[in-house]
Amino acid sequence: VAGAPCEEVPSPTFTLVQPYATARMAIFHFDCYRLSDASGIEELGWSEALSDGLVLVEWPERIADRLPADRLEVELTECGNGDLRRLALTGFGTWRGRLQRLRAVVGLLDRANWGGARLSHLQGDASTRAYARVRKQGRECILMDWPRQPDGPAIRDGLSYSAIAHIAEDVRPFIAVAEALRAAGVSTPKILAHDMERGLLLLEDLGDRVFRDEAAARESQADIYGPAVDLLVSLRRHGPPDRLALPDGSSYVLPDYDAATLMIEAELILDWFWPALHGTDCPAPARAAFRQAWQRQFEHLWRQPVGWVVRDFHSPNLIWLADRDGISRVGVIDFQDALRGPPAYDLVSLLQDARLDVPAALERRLFDQYCAASTLFDTTFDSSEFSRAYAVLGAQRNTKILGIFVRLAKRDGKHAYLAHLPRVAGYLGRNLCHPDLAELRDWYDRHMPPETLEEPEEPAPLQ
Repeated sequence: VAGAPCEEVPSPTFTLVQPYATARMAIFHFDCYRLSDASGIEELGWSEALSDGLVLVEWPERIADRLPADRLEVELTECGNGDLRRLALTGFGTWRGRLQRLRAVVGLLDRANWGGARLSHLQGDASTRAYARVRKQGRECILMDWPRQPDGPAIRDGLSYSAIAHIAEDVRPFIAVAEALRAAGVSTPKILAHDMERGLLLLEDLGDRVFRDEAAARESQADIYGPAVDLLVSLRRHGPPDRLALPDGSSYVLPDYDAATLMIEAELILDWFWPALHGTDCPAPARAAFRQAWQRQFEHLWRQPVGWVVRDFHSPNLIWLADRDGISRVGVIDFQDALRGPPAYDLVSLLQDARLDVPAALERRLFDQYCAASTLFDTTFDSSEFSRAYAVLGAQRNTKILGIFVRLAKRDGKHAYLAHLPRVAGYLGRNLCHPDLAELRDWYDRHMPPETLEEPEEPAPLQ
C-alpha cells in the first residue's frame, strides 16, 4: 500500500501501536497482547485511528467489545510440517460483501490465466469505479471493478438524475462502446476478460502517459493535442452504429444527448454553485429565466449533424501511445457515458480542459484545424453553425462543471477540485462572448456578476 516494498515493518509489541502515512490512506498497526484492560486501547488513539484510516489489530480478542461491526478477521494456523500456514478470512458487516467481491475477482483472474498475479491499487478520479494494475510474469493488465450502481431517487418526471443524464450504471455500455470505437480506429483498451454480471473487467494496460502530465512536460501542447483533434475529425466521418454489439449476443443503443440531458446538467450550477455563491437556494424566477435561455439554445443545437459524443474526452482520460501511429497514438480510457449528439461537444472537452490550461491561441488554432479537416470530406460543413454549437456546448459544459466541482467539495469532501474553478469560469466567459449567446450572457451578468467569475483570457469569441 505504501509503494515501498523495502520499508521495515516492525512489530508493535512494545510500542503497542505503529502508524504509517501512505499516499492512499493512513495505516495503524495495533498489538493488544500487553493490554491488561480493553479500556487501555483508547489511550493509544483507537477511536481516532478507526475514523482516520485502516486499522490492523493483533490479539483482537483482548478488546473484543471494542471491535467495529464492519471488520475482516484473518486467522492463521499451522499446517503440514509446520512451515506452511492456512489462512482463513471471515467478513463481518459490510466486509461480507467485500470478501465475496474479492472471491469473484480471484475467480476471474483464474479463468483468464492471471491467477496468482499481484494487484496494486490505481488512483481513479471522481467515479464509482475502482482500478488495480495486475502483474504476472512480466505481463500487465488493468482490473476494473464496477458493480452495478443502484438507481437514485426520482427527481423529475419519475426519473433519477442518472437516468435523465444518461450516466452508465454497469459495465455493459463500457464494453459496447469500447468495441465500437475500436472498430472506428480509436485506441481503446482491449477487453481481455469479463464478468458482466458482477461488473468485473480485465483490460489492456495502455500505460501511464496521461495527457495531463504529457502536456506539462512538453514545450508545445500541440504535439499531442493535434493528433487528438485528428481523432475527433475521424470520428465525425465514422458515426456510431445504430446498435452496439455485446459479447452475450445482446446489444446496446447509444442514448441521445437531448435537451432534457443538457438541461439537467446545466442546472447543477443552480443546485450547487448558486448556494455556495449567494448563501441561498436559487429563486424560482431566476431558475425559470435560466431554463428559458438555455432551452432556446438546445433547440438550435439539434439542427446540426449528430454523431459520436465520447463525453469525457479530456486530459485525464487520454493516454499518449508514442509507439503507435496516426490517431492510434491517442488512447481513450473513459467512454462508458458516450452519447449520440453534436460532435462539437468533444472538441470543447479537449480544448477547454477543466484541469489543464489551454491557451486561447492554441484553442483557436486547433479549432481551425478541426474545421478545415471536416470541410475536406463534408461539403455541407458550416463553420459558422459549428462555431455557435461549440460556444453553446462550451458554455453548457463549463456551467455543469462549476456545479460538479462544488458538489464534489461540499458533498464528497474532495476540496482539491475547487482549485480548478477559476479556469472553468474563464472558459465559460470565453464562450459567453459569442454573439448568439447574448441572452445567456445577460443572465450570468445579472446573477453571477463578473467579480465572482474569472474574466475570459481573450474576449474575442470563436467565429
